[in-house]
Amino acid sequence: MSDIRNVAVIGMGIGRSHILDGYVSNGDKFRVIALCDLSPERMDAVGEEFGISRRVTSFEDVLAMDDVDVIDVCTPPNLHFPMVMAALKAGKHVVCEKPLVGSLAQVDAIVAQEKVSRGLLMPVFQYRFGDGIEQVKAIIDAGIAGRPFVGTVETFWRRDADYYAVPWRGKWASELGGVLMGHAIHPHDMFTYLMGDIARIFGRVATRVNPIEVEDTITASLEMKSGALASFTATLGDVGNMTRLRLAFENVSFESDHTPYSPGDKLWTIEPRNGETKARIDALLKDWVHVPPGYATQMARFHAALMGTGPLPITSADSRRSLELVTAFYHSSSTHKDVALPIAPDHPLYHSWVPPDFRSS
Repeated sequence: MSDIRNVAVIGMGIGRSHILDGYVSNGDKFRVIALCDLSPERMDAVGEEFGISRRVTSFEDVLAMDDVDVIDVCTPPNLHFPMVMAALKAGKHVVCEKPLVGSLAQVDAIVAQEKVSRGLLMPVFQYRFGDGIEQVKAIIDAGIAGRPFVGTVETFWRRDADYYAVPWRGKWASELGGVLMGHAIHPHDMFTYLMGDIARIFGRVATRVNPIEVEDTITASLEMKSGALASFTATLGDVGNMTRLRLAFENVSFESDHTPYSPGDKLWTIEPRNGETKARIDALLKDWVHVPPGYATQMARFHAALMGTGPLPITSADSRRSLELVTAFYHSSSTHKDVALPIAPDHPLYHSWVPPDFRSS
């Protein structure tokens, strides 16, 4: 049996990036054999670009394709849960763009389904991959950085009115949130990937930039389980586009490249506290092997997991941690109270963080 796995991509928005950056770059591991989109014109453009002739508008048709091994879900967020569940029940492996689903209850339902399904599920957090973030992770995991003290995440992006011309954007029913869900979710995941779990959060959200239903400006104060403190700030009203993470540890301070959409790619600024620490870092990184950024590495490691030669690079547990932060953030903002994590099924927002007035929209 060939090691190449056949893929169907659902949704030709971010789905095109998955094909170009994730599957074409791993052509010895994956082959995209089918596309699915409600817009034949958009689907035909992608199909012609990449030479993919099988094109359908029905997701059910994809589920019935016996030669499809992996279904890659790149639809608007409100469609993720039913599609992921259906694909797992059909015995397919699944890749799903962020956010994985729209509530902690849905995450837990997917975790339960994974336990009885043949296929593996990999949520997408492509910002975790690249030389910059992986060098920092290696230094932390080696114990060189020492105790974490404090960290900041700044997601300062620009989204004008034309961005919301896409019908599903800016609406609770389809996007499930604003800057917290669709934009800062990646930098926040990078932060917890490096700094560990959150213990408590006090957050505020506001709609300041565009006349939309969801938030476009946020800020929060966090206490980590390690005892470290942190702050998150994000807006879609900046003049430019910039993402910055800065982490202060006992022995090292790290700062990301300010590239808005791939801060894990380029090398970070690494500042050791003394010569001894610098020598340990230099020795650790001396024979560093280049890590391609984003989808390229995430899909390559997904293939290793499918082959049984490596772990899943991102799991549903990672998505649950991300959506737990989102749930706590919205609850704190609405109640003006500090919120403790983890969040259990008896939490008032466990089944949905969407405001009640918008849940049936």
